[in-house]
Amino acid sequence: MTTWTDHTADRPIALTAPSGIDRAAHHRLDEAWLAAAWSHPTTRCFVVSGGQVLIDETPDGTTELVMTPSFEAPLTEAHRYFLGTDADGVRYFALQKDSLPGRMDQSARPAGLREAGMLLSPRDTGLMVHAVGLENWQRTHRFCSRCGERTVIAAAGHIRRCPACGGEHYPRTDPAVIMGVTDDDDRLLLGRQLHWPEGRFSTLAGFVEPGESIEQAVRREVHEEVGITVGQVEYIASQPWPFPSSLMLGFMARATSTDIDVDGDEIHEARWFSREELRAAFESGEVLAPYGISIAARLIERWYGKTLPTRGHTG
Repeated sequence: MTTWTDHTADRPIALTAPSGIDRAAHHRLDEAWLAAAWSHPTTRCFVVSGGQVLIDETPDGTTELVMTPSFEAPLTEAHRYFLGTDADGVRYFALQKDSLPGRMDQSARPAGLREAGMLLSPRDTGLMVHAVGLENWQRTHRFCSRCGERTVIAAAGHIRRCPACGGEHYPRTDPAVIMGVTDDDDRLLLGRQLHWPEGRFSTLAGFVEPGESIEQAVRREVHEEVGITVGQVEYIASQPWPFPSSLMLGFMARATSTDIDVDGDEIHEARWFSREELRAAFESGEVLAPYGISIAARLIERWYGKTLPTRGHTG
């Protein structure tokens, strides 16, 4: 039996590189400190709207998050979120608006995380992930889940308080498992959802349900989606995934059965691949490799042993 050799372990998982930003959560309830931080001439801020920000290419060919000094920022009252400070003491804020501001030079463009996460520096990516996650939660949790009263923003965007019943509500993160499943012949199981482009295959994934461990979630999701039973489960890494509010927990799992029976709902097609079969399918265009920032590509690479091809990528 051929075993995988990991030549990609040093490749960072998108959205997880150290950002150099201290979130400084102890300042979130200090209104005097936040006001002083906002007024400081070195403070920088950016607008987030509908999961998008403005990005711009610099003369040296890099891509940056478009940020401005706070005194040049669009006006906003409640929807101003403190994201943290860097090693130089610069404070960063995100402003949630209904639309992104226009740019006089026309060089900047709007981008979501799926694009920007592959282009921005770790600092800018970390700031954007934080801001997009907060914006998603803020837009969908405006009312108290206890009494239905409209809530108000507190803790620099990290709490919503109910003035009627006193309830406090915190940003939500939904755990989801994503797994590369192999069998005793060291083949990899990949599936395709109905709405995906023809030929696109990826690892299986699903949400953790109440009352189950993440290992139980891996086994349940694989069996529900493709009828395969799973034994050993090995945790690999996690990835923030604010689309809108998930944390992806990546695993490699060993199948104890191989007969595929797709559910026809979430998974339209599933296949076992040897490395040779997958390489040939990539080369012929029969199979499209996972694209972009998802941890799925890293799980596949962990088994495949080298970087996945980029030809034929799709979003």
